Amino acid sequence: MTKVVDFHCDALSKLWEKPGLAFLDAKELDVSFKTMEQGDVALQVFAVFLAERFGRPSFERVLAQLDIFRNKLAAGPLEWLKWKEQIAEIRSGRQRFGMLSLEGLDGLEGNLFYVQLCYELGVRFMGLTWNHANWAADGVMEPRGGGLTRKGQEFVELCQQLGILLDVSHLSPAGFWELAEMSRRPLIASHSNCMSVCSHPRNLSNEQIQALIAMDGLIGLTFVPWFIRNEAKVVTPEDLLPHIEHVCSLGGAKHLMFGSDFDGIDEWVNGLENASRYPEFINVLLRHYPEELVNDFISGNALTFLEKHLPSQNG
Repeated sequence: MTKVVDFHCDALSKLWEKPGLAFLDAKELDVSFKTMEQGDVALQVFAVFLAERFGRPSFERVLAQLDIFRNKLAAGPLEWLKWKEQIAEIRSGRQRFGMLSLEGLDGLEGNLFYVQLCYELGVRFMGLTWNHANWAADGVMEPRGGGLTRKGQEFVELCQQLGILLDVSHLSPAGFWELAEMSRRPLIASHSNCMSVCSHPRNLSNEQIQALIAMDGLIGLTFVPWFIRNEAKVVTPEDLLPHIEHVCSLGGAKHLMFGSDFDGIDEWVNGLENASRYPEFINVLLRHYPEELVNDFISGNALTFLEKHLPSQNG
């Protein structure tokens, strides 16, 4: 079976919200260790996301989710991916790994020291915004459509120095282009689809997809039903194929991956309800693409990128 890399889930938010849940096998989780085993997920990225309904974002809440990752996931069933040297171990398939990201910088409270502290605590990539504006940038749903703030530009420079990778999913178009111009490292869209296939504003334009490809970045197609098909009552795994085809038609076959958004959604693709369903999805892909290309989509492209661009344990 093809090993799977999934670049985005929100299981940490659920584990923070409901402390009684067990990561090993909680049925309420789309991504648990049990579903990772069943789906043969070799690497799962766990986002720190501070839901608005719980009040003002704070660094204390960021630390609480990092603590859950350290104590419930990395101290038990998962290895913690921090360094490029670990990618060989993922390829060997001996162990399942988790990696940390931030989905929005709101909880860092505009304090750049917290950025450095997150890096030291094992966070390896960060998305600047969720849907709305924060101290660093405007999100894609912010009506004014602004770009980066001055403090946001300082944040980007610090990330370049530290080796933190940056994620453009949820970022406003103006912010995307400012970041693309500033960044000396390739960018990631961890969970975004193609706007020309499905016209949701969270999806990427052709120009954005081409820019990510040109800089050797990554595009993580996501399983959010309303990012896949416009006004569809039932969305199936086959409905992702036009997005895959479109990225490939723009030259992105070596830049495509998946970022499910499991545990961040309450409606699912029919047949892709949790991490255990990846084998069936792989079978769908194999009916349309050669095995080598499917391996690239499912894990190869993402692992090659991380091997190039994660920081080195040796400095």
